[in-house]
Formats: sequence, C-alpha cells, structure tokens
Amino acid sequence: MVRAWFMDTSNDDQRLEHHRTPPEFLSLETLFEKTGVEYFKIDANNVSEDQTLKNLATSRGYTYQDEITCSRECLPEYHKKLKMFYEEHLHTDEEIRLVLEGSGYFDVRDKEENWIRIEVVPGDLIIIPAGIYHRFTLDMKNFIKAKRLFIGEPVWTPYNRPADDMDCRKEYLQKLERGVFEKFVTSS
Repeated sequence: MVRAWFMDTSNDDQRLEHHRTPPEFLSLETLFEKTGVEYFKIDANNVSEDQTLKNLATSRGYTYQDEITCSRECLPEYHKKLKMFYEEHLHTDEEIRLVLEGSGYFDVRDKEENWIRIEVVPGDLIIIPAGIYHRFTLDMKNFIKAKRLFIGEPVWTPYNRPADDMDCRKEYLQKLERGVFEKFVTSS
C-alpha cells in the first residue's frame, strides 16, 4: 500500500526516505486534496485481468501502454536518465504509472510548495495530474519495473521548472485552488 509524507528537505540524498521524525503520513484523501494525485491498488500479479485497471483505461481513454525497467542493468544511460527523472518538471498530460516490481519514490509539490514523497511498491498505480511539479527517484534497491499508460501515442516530454507560464500549469493551479479535481470511483 502506498505511503506518502511531507519530506524533510534538509537531507539531499534523493534515495533515502526523507521523512520527519516521526513521519507525518498523509491519508490518500489528503494527498488527493493537496495535489490532485490519485491512487489505485491493482493486482500486480494479474494485471491483464484487473477490473480497476480496465475501468481506468476505458474511462480515461488510455489506449497505449508499455513497460519501463529502471536498473543499472536494464536502463541505457542509467545515471543520466535517473538524474533527468529527478529534475523538478511537469508534463502537459497526466502521468500514469503502475508498479509491477521493485519500488521507488515520486515527489510532488503541494500548493504551499512543500515536497510530498510518495513511496510506490508493486500494485500501486498513481496518476499525477498534468501541470504539477514532480520528480522520480529509485530507492536504495535501485530497481523498479513499471507499466506506463498513455492516451494515444506515447509522449513523455518533461518541462523543467520554471514552467509557470504553460497553460497546463495555470489550469492545474486553478483546479487546485478551486478543489475541482474529479476523483475516479471504481466499481469492481
């Protein structure tokens, strides 16, 4: 099950848990209210038959999917790619990731500019809204295998901060301010 907490930014080793002592864990509802990030539990051992995943793909128009493995052995230009993933950035489309194996961290900014770290493990699916500043890193295990879902052809273009003048950023901030993110409700 996913865990999320406010990060302690005094330690800059990106792969450590970085939580205050004791950690201030957030509920999934609070994570959604503060960021618009959605979470779903998927059967990582039976992804092709998982009804929640099927419902999400249909309702949100996810028509393309692939898999990415991040490890020293499997990812070309491993150190360069990890550095790129950890740069604070946003996308014009939502980012959907389902962890199949391994683990890692997605860090997202709330509206007060605090970092919230989201630990993901097998079966965790998160949807990061378009326009939110975020980043990704592996944990100390240095391995994650994830399914990526897209609407149409895959586009993964990061826009590094600052990108505040982009329409997707402005729309994201307006939704966050008004509290108008629509939460997907599963019916299994």
